[in-house]
Amino acid sequence: MSFHLHLSGHVEDVVGQTLPGLVSSLIASAITAGDDTLWGPAAQPEASRRLGWVQAVGVSRPLVPEILALREDLVARGTTRIVLAGMGGSSLAPEVIANTAGVPLTILDTTAPTQVLAAIDGDAEAGGLAQTVLVVSSKSGSTLETDSALRAFEAAFRDVGIDPSERIVVVTDPGSPLEAAAREAGYRVFTADPTVGGRYSALTAFGLVPTGLAGVDIVELLDEAEATLLEVAVDDPGNPALVLAAAVAGGDPRRDKLGLIEDGTHIKGLPAWIEQLLAESTGKQGTGILPVPMLAVSPEVEDRPADLQIVRLVGDASAFHLFEHHHGEIVLSGSLGAQFVVWEYATAIAGRMLGIDPFDQPDVESAKIAARGLLEARPVPTEPAFTAHGVAVRASDPSLVASGTLAGVLDDLWSRLPADGYVAIQAYVDRHEYTQLAGIRELVAADSGRPTTFGWGPRFLHSTGQYHKGGPANGVFLQIIDGGESDLEIPGRPFTFGELIRAQAAGDAEVLAHAHGRPVVTLTLTDPQVDVMSLFEAAQ
Repeated sequence: MSFHLHLSGHVEDVVGQTLPGLVSSLIASAITAGDDTLWGPAAQPEASRRLGWVQAVGVSRPLVPEILALREDLVARGTTRIVLAGMGGSSLAPEVIANTAGVPLTILDTTAPTQVLAAIDGDAEAGGLAQTVLVVSSKSGSTLETDSALRAFEAAFRDVGIDPSERIVVVTDPGSPLEAAAREAGYRVFTADPTVGGRYSALTAFGLVPTGLAGVDIVELLDEAEATLLEVAVDDPGNPALVLAAAVAGGDPRRDKLGLIEDGTHIKGLPAWIEQLLAESTGKQGTGILPVPMLAVSPEVEDRPADLQIVRLVGDASAFHLFEHHHGEIVLSGSLGAQFVVWEYATAIAGRMLGIDPFDQPDVESAKIAARGLLEARPVPTEPAFTAHGVAVRASDPSLVASGTLAGVLDDLWSRLPADGYVAIQAYVDRHEYTQLAGIRELVAADSGRPTTFGWGPRFLHSTGQYHKGGPANGVFLQIIDGGESDLEIPGRPFTFGELIRAQAAGDAEVLAHAHGRPVVTLTLTDPQVDVMSLFEAAQ
């Protein structure tokens, strides 16, 4: 077996009670057979065109020679720096694949101006733009962030006398607007299986093209996945996907927050991929499973809320005995290909257990619409309620800022948390300039006493953004925005990257506050060092 689980305490009891029903329902073999009726009549139209991921390994095999041949050609021409412009499922899977393999791959899944500019310029050691190939990945072919990155790179290539057709590779669904435009421009195009949704696309062209071009052994990845397919296809108590689904979606009351901890695993960054898969798939109709990527020393581990289930990702099943004192946790290990397959099956099974459609994302579009409206209307920015230590403070409810201090505002925000609530930190900043900002998650979790997520904006809008709006209405939201003056034009657009990312933050805040009645505090920073320290002090 290429995937192993160790259960103990209450979670072992939950699985014992839930697993027999899953086995007898024959759901594993039904998913493998492509049964689109499993999630009910309302979900059938979507499910009927979204089950291609079950066959992804076989469908993707013929792509491998083409990807490897292009890789050889690029290397021969000295173009070895690969930049991937994509959002959500188009970037999260390639990121974990490349990081796990130790292969350089620049991920551009933001509209932060300085981060876009850094992706274009590269660094001297990597050869900069002169040795850069851009992979543009978008299923719909109309993703605004990806289109903006493409426009910026096209202009940058032309500015230094490089023909963009020699440096741009496109991955998209057949028939998309991007496919037509890319072929007309002479770009190399890979079309993916249109029956696979973005968050289930790790083993399709979206996961394989950018990582294969970067130098990852994608044959090994597919082999790992294939070795697991027989295990997840059978209606048997030993099926790891059935066991995992029972563990994360079973129980009454159900522990609907899932703490994800990397603890000795060779796989780098898997929690971020799981986060999108589970949150976007299950966070709808007022229910869902909220993944919470955590550090092993996170405060929630020591003082665990009753609704938080810990999942510990470890290196090898032979080390399970080292975690026997982690009572009540789900401890698992497996190759990266196996993890992709098992979590995809488990998520689809969990969707049936929760009574929702695990393949749609009905609430993702609302923030996009609001952002587009703000870009068109160009409203005058509202004045902050107050500014303290360089941090400008705004809030959806004036009573949240009545204290006039950063610490007071955060305390007031935490006071809005229901007993089963969570805090979502949303950082619309350059994650390389503000890399230390991610450390605030543990401080906020300790200060609020509740599970806390951290997302880089706008990429989380294509991930946990669905859960924020469609899941349980028990979250409070802390937005962090870069108010610096750096900006970058988007060729052919009437707005800049800076205007776009600010509109995305404001649009999401508007939807959360006005359409869903959730409290939102927005903090605008200008100095990655000084202002972040002020925020850290306020959060303690």
